[in-house]
Amino acid sequence: MTLHIDIPQETLGSILAKAFRNRSFLIGFAITVLVAAIAVISYVWTPYDVTKLVISDKTLAPSAAHWFGTDHFGRDILSMIMVGARNSIAVALVAVGIGMGVGVPLGAFAAARGGFVDEALMRLNDLVFAFPALLSAIMITAIFGPGAINAIIAIGIFNIPVFARVARAGALAIWPREFILAARAAGKSKTQITIEHVLPNIATLLLVQGTIQFALGILAEAGLSYVGLGAQPPMPSWGRTLFDAQTRMVVAPWMAIFPGMAIVITVLGLNLLGDGIADILDPKSRRQR
Repeated sequence: MTLHIDIPQETLGSILAKAFRNRSFLIGFAITVLVAAIAVISYVWTPYDVTKLVISDKTLAPSAAHWFGTDHFGRDILSMIMVGARNSIAVALVAVGIGMGVGVPLGAFAAARGGFVDEALMRLNDLVFAFPALLSAIMITAIFGPGAINAIIAIGIFNIPVFARVARAGALAIWPREFILAARAAGKSKTQITIEHVLPNIATLLLVQGTIQFALGILAEAGLSYVGLGAQPPMPSWGRTLFDAQTRMVVAPWMAIFPGMAIVITVLGLNLLGDGIADILDPKSRRQR
């Protein structure tokens, strides 16, 4: 017996055509690619060495030599933003990977089993969700010390219940469908049904949630670095740069303006990208068009 996933099937060409017509997707995709390109370029080139202190050039205003000015140690702000981009992206990407890799199977398993197992997993999920990333980071750093790795762990733990809830809610909406009943009648196990039919049908939902959590991960990394729990000096971080700028807003406002703009633009781009993906791939949006 051949079973088909109960979602509208479209060719890659039609999906791409809709992507090119979706303004949110195009703007978000362009911003995301630009930030990612800057992060990659920073591995091989930056205008100045971010680890080199030049006290004689401290708090220089933006100029042809230093487009975004310098900080209180004479470091080039543009170079620090470039290096900070790769740190923020790396932390957020791995943290989202942890949350999705653990949370999605848990949520899908809870929806498939139901009953006591579902209830127990969701209550455990609520317990983990009660500890925000900042509180988790404080507890982790109290044991292991501050650092980017511990920030990744803290944000990743916070993402697990988020993806578990999304996966469970999406799976519960799929299980009563007719093609799932047909799969069960054909003798397929709950694990097979989950892998072959449930997960493909909630993939769009998970992808959109992934972009949202990626944006929140960047914000969380900046927040943890701001309070000294993220990347440690001399490694630049957007949040750490904002912390250094808070007492120098009068004499060097560019220390806060440009890193803050980098965070805002990156998060905005990811949110627009997620909205665009939802509009393009969501079956209900397709039917409305």
